[in-house]
Formats: sequence, structure tokens, C-alpha cells
Amino acid sequence: MPPGPGITKEPIAGVKYLVAVASGKGGVGKTTVAVNLAIALKNMGAKVGLLDADVYGPNVPLMLGTSEQPRALDERTIIPVEAYGLKMISMGLLSPGDKPLIWRGPMLHSVIQQFLRSVRWGELDYLIVDLPPGTGDVQLTLIQSALISGAVLVTTPSVVALADVRKAVEMFRQVNVEILGVVENMSYFACPHCSGRIDVFGHGEGERMAKAFGVAFLGEIEIDPQIRIGGDTGKPVASLGEDAPGAKSIYAMARNVAGRLAGGASAAAPTVEIL
Repeated sequence: MPPGPGITKEPIAGVKYLVAVASGKGGVGKTTVAVNLAIALKNMGAKVGLLDADVYGPNVPLMLGTSEQPRALDERTIIPVEAYGLKMISMGLLSPGDKPLIWRGPMLHSVIQQFLRSVRWGELDYLIVDLPPGTGDVQLTLIQSALISGAVLVTTPSVVALADVRKAVEMFRQVNVEILGVVENMSYFACPHCSGRIDVFGHGEGERMAKAFGVAFLGEIEIDPQIRIGGDTGKPVASLGEDAPGAKSIYAMARNVAGRLAGGASAAAPTVEIL
């Protein structure tokens, strides 16, 4: 198949940094990282939006404890929902319940375009985009449609997760998207009795992989019951402040992401070809 025409990507009006949170596979806590990253950045003084682009598993509303539906002023203007000081849009708010979405590429392309261009985001320092796992149509639509400041890749220390995140690294590199770094989620468990570290899924593999690919390692997020409870109850642990159990590593990761962006990640809009 010959290459398609070059596509010049445009920034989102009013948005300083557009950050994609991605993973090679499901089950690594990507949405948990995206939600808590967004709240941590907001609590650090930034204006933040959160776009839930995981249309097949839109869990952001549950994690933020909201079922409020966004308002449409007209066909081209959508008012996002606000939760924990974030502006947020999600297919989970537009199509609530257990009915699955069975969509092909063109329909996915349309909804992602609407979320990017029709939502009234206003002035934001960061727009965090929670992508579906893998390297499919939604990822390509985002890459084609907007100037991405950088991608945060989420993995666990397990060999299977790392094998899949390598594919995500290569995908973003092929389309000239800056990789801000790798976050190792569920990195270890601190024993509540002896305070010893238990490496449930292995140790140090995420950092070693980041070094092997020449990308930054953004930090380890531990296995902490409060992180899971916060997501299940709509009270993300980052919303409780940096000193809350399980929150320190999240705020450290958020500072690393902000630092990487401030250091000059992805300043120019490249022209890319999608085969």
C-alpha cells in the first residue's frame, strides 16, 4: 500500500500541553495513572483537562465519581463536566450503562475529533488523554489529528507487560511523537507489618527497559490498597493530597512529567504519513 498524504497536525486552541497516557496492554493501571496524574498536576497549581479516549472501557467517570452528562450548546460546542477541579469528557458520560460500543474506525475517528475540537476546553496548561491499550485506531486518530506534546507509557514490571509496551514505544517513535517517559505501576508492595518491600511482579524491569530505549523513567507507583479503593469509590488518592497513603509516588511522577514538558518536549508540529 502506498503511503497516504502528509498530515500536518494542529494544536488544540488554548491548550499548552497535550499529553497522551498509553499502554501496550490492558490491566496495567493506565487509567488510574491518567486520573491521578491529572489531579496531581491540578493540585500543583495547573489548569488541567482530562479526555477519556478509551471508548471501549471508559472508566474515568467512575474513578472521578461523576455521572453528570456534558451539555451541548450547539452541534459544534460541548461543555465538559467538571470533577475535582478538572474539565472532563468521556464516552462513559454519553453512553452510560453496560451496553458495549461496537464501532469501526470511521466512527471512532469522528468521536475523537469531536472530543478534541468541539469540547470547550478553554485555557489549559495540560490536557491529559487516556488512550485505550494497544496501538489501534484511536491512537492513530489522535496522532493524525492533534499536536501531541508527549506520551507517558504505563507498564508493570512483568515481562509480558514490558513486551507490549515496547510496541507502544516503537509506534510513537514511528510517528514522531515525543516519549516523555515510562511509569512503572504496581511496582512493589510495602508490607504493613515489617515495612519490607515485596516485588510482586519483579523489580526494576521498567527502569531497565526505559534505559534500553533511551527514554526517561518517570518513577515507580507502589501497590497500595488506597489507590485501588480511591479508584473504585470515585475518590482518587491524589485528591487527598501528597501526604495521603499511596500519593507520594504519584506526585513525584507528576513533577517528572511536568519537568520533562517544561524542558522542551515536542515543540514543533511534524508532518507524518500513516500507511
